[in-house]
Amino acid sequence: MSKKKSALQENKGVSQPETTSKLSAEKIKLNRGKQNSVQEFVTKILEGNITFLSKAITLVESTNAKHQQKANEILEQCLPYANKSVRIGITGVPGVGKSTFIEAFGKHLTSKGKKVAVLAVDPSSSVNKGSILGDKTRMEQLVTDKNAFIRPSPSGTSLGGVAQKTRESIILCEAAGFDTIIIETVGVGQSETVVHSMVDFFLLLKLAGAGDELQGIKRGIIEMADAIVINKADGENEKNAKIAKVEFNRALHLYPLKESKWQPKVLTASALHNFGIEQIDHMIIDYITLTKESNYFYKKRNEQNKYWLLSTIDQQLKANFYQNEKIKIALAKEIENLENAKTTPFNAAKKLLNL
Repeated sequence: MSKKKSALQENKGVSQPETTSKLSAEKIKLNRGKQNSVQEFVTKILEGNITFLSKAITLVESTNAKHQQKANEILEQCLPYANKSVRIGITGVPGVGKSTFIEAFGKHLTSKGKKVAVLAVDPSSSVNKGSILGDKTRMEQLVTDKNAFIRPSPSGTSLGGVAQKTRESIILCEAAGFDTIIIETVGVGQSETVVHSMVDFFLLLKLAGAGDELQGIKRGIIEMADAIVINKADGENEKNAKIAKVEFNRALHLYPLKESKWQPKVLTASALHNFGIEQIDHMIIDYITLTKESNYFYKKRNEQNKYWLLSTIDQQLKANFYQNEKIKIALAKEIENLENAKTTPFNAAKKLLNL
């Protein structure tokens, strides 16, 4: 009696061809272990190779001593080809539309044949040190532009949320041929002060109808701004934007004239509808022309270099202090004394510094 075939039988499927050849797999393995030389990095960066530029910025941001040494060598060799760009700092409270504005502005510049690098500082979590690094997702049109480069960096523990190594990244981007560098801050704390110390033009984005008009009377960030742009000036908000423009103009005229002899401007824009972008570009060109003619542009850059020299010394001294084994032991002891109310924070600090 012949055995009945089950309806639930499995036919032999079609075997899939290998997606990766053995040769390709070997090549990938070899490249993984391969370390690019400093000269290779420099040559590729000067050619405008984005892959090598990204790798170099990763080395700059690394805390590994070997990576830092290599990054410093790359930076030194790239330095003669840097300093040929216009550096623009853009700040504003979260929700003001910084990413949308930068994308619209960046697309406008690339349409004119400019090469734009966006260094966006992403706030890091103070809990797990992680970052979303979402700017590439938000700037979906600019990210596909061959004349644009977007690099989100975690802010880490550096002052006010500004990535500590942003300034070195500027040098690498300039050497790679980018003529406009845009630095976006997280818009919190002291980050604006630090960004102001590494850019030529500082742009503050504001929202109308959000109680921001009164902020024009306050000093600080308004005083640092070379221009205020009231963003999202469209639809029902257009009227509010015009009112805010008048308020900010009044406030700006209360301040003494800047050393640059530039009178800060207030403009309205809608990044979403591409309105006001061209006027902002013309205004920045006017500022650069004025400051270069008066030599203030170069004077400011020299002052910024001095600031970063002293800032780097401060950072290095702090790092050396905490890495010292003798200090580590003494610090633990002084913390214990503090907890047991045997010393004050000031006396403990003085004792540790005397070591």
